[in-house]
Amino acid sequence: MKILGYFFAGLLGLALVGISILWGGAQMSMDHSYAHTKAAAQLRDFADNDADGVVRIATSRGDFRARIAGFQDSGERPLVVLLHGFPVTSAMWIDLIAPLSEAGYRVVAFDQRGYSPGVRPQAVGEYAVPQLVADVFAVVDAAGGGSFHLVGHDWGAAVGWGTVLADPSRILSWTPMSIAHPSAFQAALETDPDQQSRSSYFALFVTPWVPEILFTFNDFSLLKGALAGMRADKMQDYINVFSEPGALTAALNWYRAMLDADATATTNQDTDVRVPTLFIWGNQDGAVGRRSTELMADYMRGPYSILELDAGHWLLSDLPEQVIAPVLAHIQGNDSDAIQSFIDE
Repeated sequence: MKILGYFFAGLLGLALVGISILWGGAQMSMDHSYAHTKAAAQLRDFADNDADGVVRIATSRGDFRARIAGFQDSGERPLVVLLHGFPVTSAMWIDLIAPLSEAGYRVVAFDQRGYSPGVRPQAVGEYAVPQLVADVFAVVDAAGGGSFHLVGHDWGAAVGWGTVLADPSRILSWTPMSIAHPSAFQAALETDPDQQSRSSYFALFVTPWVPEILFTFNDFSLLKGALAGMRADKMQDYINVFSEPGALTAALNWYRAMLDADATATTNQDTDVRVPTLFIWGNQDGAVGRRSTELMADYMRGPYSILELDAGHWLLSDLPEQVIAPVLAHIQGNDSDAIQSFIDE
């Protein structure tokens, strides 16, 4: 019995040593000077006639760091809002921002709750989808209000679906990428073994502290591996955010908030979508299987099309030309009159 006791004590000791090494390696990767937060605080405040670039958008819900374009001569230019997912920032949209602006649009791609240093609450419930949806409308109102086109990828698509369902009257068109309608995705998650397997990483992401240590360890090697192939300037933007203490926890709290039924509850029971929708999905996506994409048709009541690409999860990075062109066509097809008036000026 003593031998067994020594054996288990030894195992526990080894485990503690391993955890200490991982924790120490993670701490060495962190920026305790909060350089990104300081830089964000120095950004120019957004104005209606602002030049393209990175700005700070002040809203009733906090200050969001954002990339903007097309506001210099806004006129009647329609607004396009771009929503990023995990584990990236608004930098993921760099390749799409310029084409949208050149086509006659005002563009706002903002770092969402937890990613923007000015909106990073500690409570997990503050990262539930209704909170994230409210942020979208707050940013739109600060950028001029009214109706807008919406594009979202990954978690940005999940937030976008919530935005469309919350107030479809304000959405001119909707382009979700990778993540299907929430009811369709949930149905697939409950019944499809393939989707259950693809979503098994959720169990790790909702575990306290462990994913933070794993992602941060060894100068973010796991995170960089997950985003392999991304442009260097985009990758640096992601690392600048996640290297600050608390930022990665805030981003992971989007997953953890899903476990709180009260926080995610909504009074909107209508899950049908009547907004013109283009869904883009990569058939090599390791996180999203085919079943949820097939079930989407049950909830689409307005103009709807699906574009299946021979690509993985990072559609815009993998196949930029095959993504940008159909996104532009979809958006332009739903406000041709507004664009034409801008061109005729």
